[in-house]
Order: sequence, then structure tokens, then C-alpha cells
Amino acid sequence: MAPIVRCVGLTKNYGRKTALNQIYLNLDRGKIIGLLGPNGSGKTTLIKIMNGLLEPSSGEILINGQRPGVETKSKISYLPERTYLQPGMKVLEVVEYFHDFYPDFQVDRAYDMLARLQIQPYERLKNLSKGTKEKVQLILVMSRDADLYVLDEPIAGVDPASRDYILHTIVGNYNRNATILLSTHLISDVENILDEVVFIRQGNIILQAGAEEIRRNEGKSVDRFFREVFVC
Repeated sequence: MAPIVRCVGLTKNYGRKTALNQIYLNLDRGKIIGLLGPNGSGKTTLIKIMNGLLEPSSGEILINGQRPGVETKSKISYLPERTYLQPGMKVLEVVEYFHDFYPDFQVDRAYDMLARLQIQPYERLKNLSKGTKEKVQLILVMSRDADLYVLDEPIAGVDPASRDYILHTIVGNYNRNATILLSTHLISDVENILDEVVFIRQGNIILQAGAEEIRRNEGKSVDRFFREVFVC
């Protein structure tokens, strides 16, 4: 089966700075994959190119066999690092907005997750705590039946209890034939749900391997191995 994401010589330059350097990368279907690297390593740049928000300087990226565009956006459910929801909107209004905009959005799934969290549909986003707003945004993303879920730092800035719920939501609500690409620097919190990891440093892919393969071959956790790799 063809990979859901295929990068061939993908490069992105910002003036003289190279954010992505000749990346060759395949992401297979049906996996939860961690995109791991320190700040400034190129994670968000890669994610934005996947979502058609940036153009590569050279090389190619294919999503489900197509270059990023209108067709691929209908296949990707994207959680950006920063919220994009209007604070004056009510929760039910953003649910209806997603329902109108995305044909694959599952309203019942969204309201079920909101109810389990005791988030009131008539509450305005501006009245919610940061952690609760993060949960609402994740619920919206995970309520789609997408082929690729791209989550940029989904657990950054929220408390440990919220992190547990977010990870449970990710694992419990995505299309099992789809792929999740999860960018984070909080590896110890997420490594138990990862099937595979991609290490990126200074715009270069330095490792792609199964999470269990790392634990077996290196005799240590993915988090510890990552720290050793990036301290060097």
C-alpha cells in the first residue's frame, strides 16, 4: 500500500536559512507517528507544507499521492500549535461550523466527547480555561473521519490531567485506517501511544524507527534515547 505521506528531496529555505534540507520520508497508513525534535528543528515547517500553508523551495511532498491543495485538505484533519477559533463563538457554533465545512465531520462524536468532559455547548470559548479550549479544539479535529491527522504540539501548555485526556481522545477516536502525525517535545508523555518515531534536527531527518524497535535494540525508553541523540 502506498504511504499516506511521501517526501522526496523536500527543501524549504527562508532566505539563507534552511529549515528543511533534502528530506526523504515516507509515512505509512494506520500508525501513530511522533515527529520529534527540539524547537527550531523544522517540525512546524514540515507540517505547514503538508497542509498547503507553505510552499517548498524544492523537492516534492505528496499526500495520498497528490500535491497539497484543495483535494488533500479534505483528507487532512489539522490541529495547529496556536488556536484559530474566535473567542466570542459558542462551543455549539464551532461544532456547527466544522459540520458545515467538513463533510466527514461526525457531530454525534463531537457532542459525546463534549458531554464526557462536561463542556457546555452554550459556553463561549472566551470563558473557558486554556486547557478546556485545547480540548475543544482537539475534539473538533478528532471528530473528523480523515485519512491523516496532523497534531502540532497538542499537549503543550496544559496540565497533566488534561494531557491524559487528550491522549486518550487521540487513541480512542481516530479512523483506524488513518495515520496520526503528532509533533511534540514532551516525549515521555506520549511515547506509550506511538507506533513509530521520526527524529528531526536542523531540518534533517536523522532517524525513523519503530518505538518498540528502539526500546528493544537500545534497551531504553524513546524519551531517554531521544535525549541522548540530541545532547550529542
